[in-house]
Amino acid sequence: MAKAEKKTIKRTGGRKNTSARRSSSRKKAKEMPHWQYIVIATIVSSIVMFIAYHLMFKQVIYRFTTCNGIKIYETCIPKGYSVYGIDISHHQGKIDWEKLERENPKENPIRFVYMKACEGKDHKDTQFDTNWKMAKEHGFTRGAYHYFSPYSTGLEQAAMFIKTVKIEKGDLAPVIDVEEKPKDRALFMQELKIFIAELEQHYGIKPIIYSGKKYKERYLNDKYFDRFPTWIAHYYVDTLEVNQRWTLWQCSDRGRLPGINRDVDINIFNGTANNLENFKKK
Repeated sequence: MAKAEKKTIKRTGGRKNTSARRSSSRKKAKEMPHWQYIVIATIVSSIVMFIAYHLMFKQVIYRFTTCNGIKIYETCIPKGYSVYGIDISHHQGKIDWEKLERENPKENPIRFVYMKACEGKDHKDTQFDTNWKMAKEHGFTRGAYHYFSPYSTGLEQAAMFIKTVKIEKGDLAPVIDVEEKPKDRALFMQELKIFIAELEQHYGIKPIIYSGKKYKERYLNDKYFDRFPTWIAHYYVDTLEVNQRWTLWQCSDRGRLPGINRDVDINIFNGTANNLENFKKK
């Protein structure tokens, strides 16, 4: 009895060892090679990164992309347009207009330049007179804009702009830059409408209203403002989606052009060079 028990145990142990070895062999056969794990992990990671880039990171990455020279037409701005321009102020410093004209890209060149003239009732941009003169001398279609302040009346600000800017035949329509969030919305809009009416009456051309996309939707949704051409600032996107036809689109604040040592805003005109004539002083 004792001997038989030992033999049985020995045989059983042998069967267990054999079964374990067979199971281990089957597991090894089912295991994928290491390189296959790497390939699958790479594919999955690429898909996740692609989705994350388009949903979360694309607009952030654009902020660090400099639109340099001709590349503004190749990589940094939306496709399908042909008339480009820039807007400037004292923030761009002293511009080498001769170099800007000489090295302006031959294909789809910068055609127009808007420049800050003044702000509020008494602040004049320190570079305006020089920029206004040099832009015309070097063959660029020029235009001037006013930064509208909530701390001065519409009449006061209109007087300041009219005193500062002498729009001549061939110059672009004046622009009102509206960005400040009003404390008293009703009063702010009333003064803004007075300012716009004064400019339209004085220059005989409809002013263009500039604002950010969200600002336009929130504060300038009055039908009164829909009567005027719209210039929308909205960066790092491929298309501009607004509820009305737009005239100008400030699509990037990271432009770099010859003759300008600092980043400059890049703008698109929604039309052809011939269409741009409709927004000039006759």
